[in-house]
Amino acid sequence: MKSSKKVIEESDNLLATTTRDSDLFPLVIDHGEGVWIYDIDGNRFLDFTSGIGVNNLGWPSHPEVIKIGIEQMQKLAHAASNDFYNIQQLELAKKLVSLSPGNFEKKVFFSNSGTEAIEASIKLVKSVEEKRKYLISFIGGFHGRTFGSLSLTASKPIQKARVGPLMPGVYYVPYPNPFRNPWHINGYEEPEELVNRVIEYLEEWVFGHLVPADEVSAIFYEPIQGEGGYIVPPKNFFRELEKLAKKYGIYLVDDEVQMGIGRTGKLFAIENFDGEPDVITLAKALGGGIMPIGATIFRKELDFKEGIHSNTFGGNALATAIGSKVIDIAKDLLPHIKEMEKIFKEELSNMKVDDVRGIGLAWGIEFIKEDRKPDVKTRNKVIEEAFKNGLLLLPAGESSIRIIPPLVIEEDEAKEGLNKLRKIINSIR
Repeated sequence: MKSSKKVIEESDNLLATTTRDSDLFPLVIDHGEGVWIYDIDGNRFLDFTSGIGVNNLGWPSHPEVIKIGIEQMQKLAHAASNDFYNIQQLELAKKLVSLSPGNFEKKVFFSNSGTEAIEASIKLVKSVEEKRKYLISFIGGFHGRTFGSLSLTASKPIQKARVGPLMPGVYYVPYPNPFRNPWHINGYEEPEELVNRVIEYLEEWVFGHLVPADEVSAIFYEPIQGEGGYIVPPKNFFRELEKLAKKYGIYLVDDEVQMGIGRTGKLFAIENFDGEPDVITLAKALGGGIMPIGATIFRKELDFKEGIHSNTFGGNALATAIGSKVIDIAKDLLPHIKEMEKIFKEELSNMKVDDVRGIGLAWGIEFIKEDRKPDVKTRNKVIEEAFKNGLLLLPAGESSIRIIPPLVIEEDEAKEGLNKLRKIINSIR
């Protein structure tokens, strides 16, 4: 059997990847069990990454999800779902429509990934009214890497390097980041002031100087920014954003690709903020760590024009059967997630970090220097030392770490990982 070092050398030579860092993560996964991952050299790691939110139900997946996947695979997997009908697709659509926030009629379009779910939503909102061709998204937001979704993304400049110009007609506005914002407002102490500044910026500067409000079709947002650093906005932000959107007839698109399906203690993250978006996109966790799947849930009035959008694999019977089972299990886990939230909040708040923010099992910790500039060196050192000590962490934002264990993590496992993290941070700081 090959060693990790040999596999990494051959992979770097043959595989085109742009986000792997073999210095931070020299990990060749062999298998997983619950919240534990084992490499091909026999080393064991406690997973605080959940495959970037894909393995929410553990590794390789929840036993019931694996069982339903095997049963469905033996019966029907691919089903040409945009040409013919299948029961599994219909059942998952019913669940998503009934469980998602918003007291209005909805429909669902299935695809294969988060970026595809965003691409579908772009077509939806831009095809409603001919003059409304402009879109707005937030600085720090990540919506995918295909052409349209990348045009909405504004989390890291490198993500757009050498591929522009991108889709025209997108405007970026500051996200209400309580810890770091252009107005230097302490959003934890003055949340209303921070929210007011963002809303004023949209109405007075974007609509007043850049693009008329009646030519904007939609505003895209993440309820908690993921790649941007796990940024949690003030509680009332989305209610105020909805008031503004309704005033000007603008649709709101809620990107739940990373935060949806229970991660925050609610099935949909926007429920923590009492929001009712017009469109919701899902992916990652919906596939249970087994099948790629994307979903776009939207107001029925937004429906696609005939022939405007389709795909080959979206809504196949295997992926949607798994998605239905994932939804059922995630719903049952919600009370457990809120209990785990208390442990993570208490433990992280007592560590030597410069900011802690999170909801449910979605947490971010940030490191800054004395001049308040991002402390990337310390962040990376913590991740590197954690790996050496059998704890998997992932970076986010400029100098933050995202802490997103599988939702099935138990109290003793959580405390074991958090104790390791505390000792590592103490040794570095």
